[in-house]
Amino acid sequence: MARRLVLGMFVSLDGFVSSGTGSEDWIFRSGDDATDAWVIAQLDQAGLIAMGSRSFADMAGYWPTAESPFAAVMNATPKLVFSRSRAGAAAADGSWANPFIASGELADAVAHWKAQPGGDIRVLGGALFAQALAAAKLVDEFQLMLCPVALGSGVALFAGLPQPLDLQLASAQHFSGGAMALVYHPAA
Repeated sequence: MARRLVLGMFVSLDGFVSSGTGSEDWIFRSGDDATDAWVIAQLDQAGLIAMGSRSFADMAGYWPTAESPFAAVMNATPKLVFSRSRAGAAAADGSWANPFIASGELADAVAHWKAQPGGDIRVLGGALFAQALAAAKLVDEFQLMLCPVALGSGVALFAGLPQPLDLQLASAQHFSGGAMALVYHPAA
């Protein structure tokens, strides 16, 4: 059975995954122990954590020494970086220091990594990377943590779709801080 590509993102009520200003504190304002546990449980199912190269650069400087509830799973799960400019390292082991590299055409790279044995590929970072995956219909499951905040502007997850993307709600969970975990699959 092939791996699935699972996109996990925090989303504002008005559909933005990034404020566009660099300040993303809105993501954590409605979080609590239950939302943390839900996110950790989803991350724990991943065989690879994938992200774009810019997000990887940001995260690689933070997670190895972080004391966050997410740190253990973020550091233990192998990393896969999608990059148009980086070549794969011969000594890649999936660590923060030597991540696996996916390059070339996005659909081909995703197909290659989905065909490898292991757990799901969990995409975490990079709003533009997430947009590209959604637009190319490469995502098998969207795990969206809907945060109770409206940003008014920013980077929309589904901006730039060449046509509407029909989704089916697979599950929904409400948390006491006002956030909702929404899981969608592409409609057949």
